[in-house]
Amino acid sequence: MFLALRHRNYRLFFTGQSISLIGTWMQRTAMSWLVYRLTHSPFLLGVVGFTDQISSFFLTPFTGVLIDRWDRRRVLMVTQALALIQALILALLVLTATIATWHIIVLSILLGVINSVDMPARQTFVVEMIEDREDLGNAIALNSSIVHVARMVGPFLAGVLIAAVGEGMCFLFNAVSYLAVILSLCFMKLTFIRDYYKGQVLPGLKEGVAYVFNFAPIRAIILLLALTSLAGMPFMVLMPVFAKDVFHGGPHTLGFLMGAPGVGALMGAVYLASRKSVLGLGRMIALTSMLFGIGLMAFSYSRVLWFSLVMLVLSGFGRMVQIASSNTIIQTIVDDDKRGRVMSLYTMAFMGMVPFGSLLEGSLAHRIGASPAVFMGGMCCLAGSVFFVMKLPSLRKTLRPIYVRMGIISEL
Repeated sequence: MFLALRHRNYRLFFTGQSISLIGTWMQRTAMSWLVYRLTHSPFLLGVVGFTDQISSFFLTPFTGVLIDRWDRRRVLMVTQALALIQALILALLVLTATIATWHIIVLSILLGVINSVDMPARQTFVVEMIEDREDLGNAIALNSSIVHVARMVGPFLAGVLIAAVGEGMCFLFNAVSYLAVILSLCFMKLTFIRDYYKGQVLPGLKEGVAYVFNFAPIRAIILLLALTSLAGMPFMVLMPVFAKDVFHGGPHTLGFLMGAPGVGALMGAVYLASRKSVLGLGRMIALTSMLFGIGLMAFSYSRVLWFSLVMLVLSGFGRMVQIASSNTIIQTIVDDDKRGRVMSLYTMAFMGMVPFGSLLEGSLAHRIGASPAVFMGGMCCLAGSVFFVMKLPSLRKTLRPIYVRMGIISEL
């Protein structure tokens, strides 16, 4: 399960990320509670979710070309430093009681721009930290595991801190936590040699998009990921509504609701880390995206807290396995010289569609209620997974010769 940790560089990154991501999830939880406390508006929750991630849709295709041209470690050091500054400004505004909604929106836009560079760089940098390519899938699974351990621990700690001292300390903790990643990057000794893309940005972007949409397995995986991100993932922005108006709770209830998907996601990451091969992940993508949609549908109309938490655990398991399996297949079969551009489109599907969904789901929740809005999102995820199942046999035929050439399966 922990093969990737035998690589020193990855060990450093794993440690730094484990600390930093707890701070990230504390900030996300505190941000949503702060917005709802100030505005009492589900629509504005959707607006903040939109501004936080809209840059991932518009900018990541271009940043993917640049990441293929630049030193990825230096890129990550810059993005982490800028994110630290953003969190520190937010903490100071809250602690001095000068925070306003427009501050939150502007700072969310800034963080979105930073993440549009940081996320694809982080995805592609994994390859440079892992000397043995056979450990790549394990490294991706472990990356997912620390994200979702943080997703489980961060909201819980945020709920405790918000109730005790307010949201400002959550933002301050997040600012300090970025130092862990920056230090881990400084101590790395990289030996990986890669080809840098030397062409222009627009022709490079066009080449990357053509590569993805002419390669059926990558195209199908990214399209399903985009659909589930658009329709399913925005349910998280409505968690304060469920915590306060449906379950009549406070910050602690919000912490449990936001942490429950992290429990399921951690279970999914442990399962994937124990796998030894990329084979079978296509079927896993189909099944877990179905589970994600069904879990959301069941959660949306539940009025029993423990049952809702169980459904969120199942949804978190399904979503995490879908994402990490998609990442593993793509990183296994993609050409090295196009990795940055392909992973930027992957990030656009994974993160860039969420803000549109957040805005849509916030609007729907304002008009028809939070429960029907989440239910409709779950139905869309279920429909997309059924369509992916129908395409699976033809995708396997395309992947088989690639796996034979790579030695993953024998020619017989």
